[in-house]
Amino acid sequence: MNFKTAKRHVKESFTTMSRNRWMSFASISAVTVTLLLVGVFLVIMLNLNKVASDIENDVEIKVLIDLGVNETTELKLQQQIENMPDVESVIYSSKKQELVKVQKDFGKDFELTQQENPLKNILYVKAADPKKTEAVAKSIEKLEGASEVKYGKGKIEKLFSFVDTGRNAGIVLIIALLLMATFLISNTIKITITARKTEIEIMKLVGATNSFVRTPFILEGMWLGVIGAIFPIGIITALYSSIHSALEPKLTGEIAQLLDVMPFILQVDALLLLMGVLIGVIGSFLSVRKFLKV
Repeated sequence: MNFKTAKRHVKESFTTMSRNRWMSFASISAVTVTLLLVGVFLVIMLNLNKVASDIENDVEIKVLIDLGVNETTELKLQQQIENMPDVESVIYSSKKQELVKVQKDFGKDFELTQQENPLKNILYVKAADPKKTEAVAKSIEKLEGASEVKYGKGKIEKLFSFVDTGRNAGIVLIIALLLMATFLISNTIKITITARKTEIEIMKLVGATNSFVRTPFILEGMWLGVIGAIFPIGIITALYSSIHSALEPKLTGEIAQLLDVMPFILQVDALLLLMGVLIGVIGSFLSVRKFLKV
């Protein structure tokens, strides 16, 4: 395609949009509303995904060491756990350190325990894959020196199941919204093309190629998608920046953290713009295809 032809296609796409203002407005509105919903759900889902990942990564196994074992057995137990393929880290905490933690949490009620410490030495273990926590815990239970292994049995399974369900539901919802926008733009452009059916047939009869006829409509769909994406991008950028600024101080030191504004919001904006372009192009392509069979 030479420059002159490309220029003609671009001009024709804008002319068609101007000529069909109300239909163009309807298409842009459909893209705007859909991408706004997609953007909001995308921001929420990605932040929930981060929170879920943070919670998953915070899951750990608490290995209480038998009171009767010596230091050699303790060290052997720690080394055996560290050598397990699914273990990411092992942190040793003596019973004195554990007592300090208890006193910090409960205050003066536990001061008398300094005379005789009833606690045990502990190994805090994290699995490389949080979903393998249960399997790692069961393997540790079989090792010599492990008095008791705690990992939130019955609770972490529900947590992982809930997180996976939320992620899958979000993906399905976003895909459904994108398909709806594609359908709306496809139908809108189809009306425009139907009105020009005779013109397209004449162009085909005089030798115009499919790509020559199709290109202005695809460009038109692309412009509709781009324009429709601008408004959601502006709203979501401003909204997320404000929410992040308001919540960040309150979440400092907490397990769950929001994604940083940069570069996260730029990535979301770029994705919304790409979605707008794809929705417009695919919708136009599907609409014009059947009219090229002359």
